[in-house]
Amino acid sequence: MERALVVVSPEERSHRILREAGELAAGSGAELVVLTVLPDEEFERTRSALASVGSSDVVYGIDQAIESATRRAKGVAREAFEGLDLDYRIVADIGPEADTILETARWEGCDHLFISGRRRSPAGKLISRDLTQSVMLNFDGPVTVLLGEESSEDAKENEKGKSGLLA
Repeated sequence: MERALVVVSPEERSHRILREAGELAAGSGAELVVLTVLPDEEFERTRSALASVGSSDVVYGIDQAIESATRRAKGVAREAFEGLDLDYRIVADIGPEADTILETARWEGCDHLFISGRRRSPAGKLISRDLTQSVMLNFDGPVTVLLGEESSEDAKENEKGKSGLLA
């Protein structure tokens, strides 16, 4: 492993995946690229909400969104990498998550990818598109996945989907 991409999100698992990636990178002398992706929908939702406030002083564009995401990722990375001798840098982008992760990995020349995933029921896997699975299937190299439990929100979505399939 020479350069790895580690994907972070606002979830608690980001600290754990960052720490795991950081320890492996520090042990092998690899560089880490820490990526945070703001999905298009979330960017538009925030921009619309701020625009509805109606103040001409409030400007929320791509630059502000990327700056904010970068700041959050720096804070999480600094905490997760505490005590590690490690070269890393932060990259933030806006776009479709899977495509953005894969494009960034190619652009940065990453030979390993770290990402968090969720344990899902078999029905949940069938019903909803899974970001982690999509990235794993399309990345040309090793992918390390840290699995967490399915959230209650995911379980509710899966139940809705199951009832829709049976109807």
